[in-house]
Amino acid sequence: MKTADIAPFFATLKAANPMPVTELEYTSVFELLTAVLLSAQATDVGVNKATRKLFPVANTPQAILDLGLHGLEGYIKTIGLYHSKAKHLMQTCRMLVDLHGGQVPRSREALEALPGVGRKTANVVLNSAFGEATMAVDTHIFRMGNRTGLAPGKTPLEVELKLLKRIPAEYLVDAHHWLILHGRYVCVARTPRCWECAVSAYCDYTPKTPLPA
Repeated sequence: MKTADIAPFFATLKAANPMPVTELEYTSVFELLTAVLLSAQATDVGVNKATRKLFPVANTPQAILDLGLHGLEGYIKTIGLYHSKAKHLMQTCRMLVDLHGGQVPRSREALEALPGVGRKTANVVLNSAFGEATMAVDTHIFRMGNRTGLAPGKTPLEVELKLLKRIPAEYLVDAHHWLILHGRYVCVARTPRCWECAVSAYCDYTPKTPLPA
């Protein structure tokens, strides 16, 4: 993608959705951290369905610990990989209580030290909870970075660093929301919906998918 096309690309996405937010449901930083941890290889819809039952009962690190591993699994068993996710969440809650006074830390290093919390999860929390200009590269953003020519790369980290470098500062805080939503609903994996894409004029992908007959 030409550098000159990047600003209008994001200006168009912003005009369509001025205040983008994650589709995960949460009311606190800890709920967000929990939801993102549970969302690995799972849909936001599936995670929300589980957390709507979990959070009214336990939405603090200590409350999760009080549930116990078996009790926690009962709430999240509809989510893929729930055994390992429950174990990681319990370990994370223990560290939050013992090392951080039950609060979610604001530093990348402290977040990534939590079990089950990798770079992508840390980026989501830093961005959505604390307003930092981070780029959480999931499968949608990885695809978008490569397909559009915005930030071609062979690894999520390579795409992330290129996006941070190329996206104008005024769009950076919200950029990962716009890219995720666009990749989820328009620039989909198998057959991108180019015929209804508002930013197709700036995108390197060819040939554009025509409107189905």
